[in-house]
Amino acid sequence: MTVQSKLSLPSHDLESKDPAIRRVLEGASKKLGFIPNMYANMVNLPPLLETYLYGYDKFRTKSGFNSVEQEVVLLTISYENSCHYCVAAHSMLADNVSKVPGDVTDAIRERRAIPDPKLAALSLFTAAMVTRRGWVEQHDTDHFLAAGFEEKHILAILLAISVKTISNYSNHLFDTPVDDIFKSREWHGKA
Repeated sequence: MTVQSKLSLPSHDLESKDPAIRRVLEGASKKLGFIPNMYANMVNLPPLLETYLYGYDKFRTKSGFNSVEQEVVLLTISYENSCHYCVAAHSMLADNVSKVPGDVTDAIRERRAIPDPKLAALSLFTAAMVTRRGWVEQHDTDHFLAAGFEEKHILAILLAISVKTISNYSNHLFDTPVDDIFKSREWHGKA
């Protein structure tokens, strides 16, 4: 078994002496009302957190997906990347903010069939994009489009994968502890 490397950079808060770190965290805190542990680590390189926040906002506001579909995409990516932090966070958001049916969220977390055909097609295509590094096959695309999506949604999934790669990999590097707000949906890895 390989021993995971963990970065030793510090977590930051609003009291940071570095003005660039403080500025980014102040903006995040105004929007969320707190500083997630993930942000406190990512901000060690302010442009990393800034890029994540910009891309995440654009996915949420410009992807063409509704809030349930967005959460399916983000949760599927986080599952495929085995990110314990983001699976917990997106599960809690799915339950309480995006109002994703619980059986859909649990199916993604447990790699079971999703009962809604359109959401199932979305999750399957997203998983294929992640696991095949974008080299999806024509039948994958055909199935996705037949479910009612458009080709531009594929690019929106690519945006989400880009954003989630930043957060998922950062959480792997820091072994980021799950914030208390997400603890009710803690996840311990693929079954």
